[in-house]
Amino acid sequence: MRSLAWLSRLMPDEYVASIYDIDLDALWRRGIRLILTDLDNTLVPWNHPDVPTELAAWLRDVNARGFHVCILSNNGEDRVGAFSKLCGIPAVSAAGKPKSRGFLQALRRFEMPPEAAAMIGDQLFTDIQGAKRLGMYAILVLPQHSVEWWGTKISRMAERVVLRRLEARGLRRPQVDSDRRRGND
Repeated sequence: MRSLAWLSRLMPDEYVASIYDIDLDALWRRGIRLILTDLDNTLVPWNHPDVPTELAAWLRDVNARGFHVCILSNNGEDRVGAFSKLCGIPAVSAAGKPKSRGFLQALRRFEMPPEAAAMIGDQLFTDIQGAKRLGMYAILVLPQHSVEWWGTKISRMAERVVLRRLEARGLRRPQVDSDRRRGND
């Protein structure tokens, strides 16, 4: 059984179709006060430059509920900084996920312990593994679009194998809202 222990480091606490399916009230009751979120294919499709109306409304709702929000992305400062400025929330770019450096930088910025933070992301090997390593609540979302960086496409092959193993251990793939998933072919 020890050989499968590594799977627990990749098992998200929640698996939802998109950020809009996250139960924010349940997060608050859990003691979560900081939401860290990946950018590309989590908030918007990869390299999408604009803040969609639905995302702007979600961010206003999250803030109105008392949460702090911070983008935590492995993408560079130009991309992350521009998007962060557009939506009016802070960000950590070139975060180096799954390494702890970027996560810890965000936690220090908001003076929060890991157990008061949730990480939302579309990748097991960066977002979920990094969050779980620090004891954060980890929420996996389905990628918003099939177009992504070439390196991510490679890691998705291994991720599909791991997701099948996680599903065998109880992880349930969320149902897809076809109206919201227009970009996937």
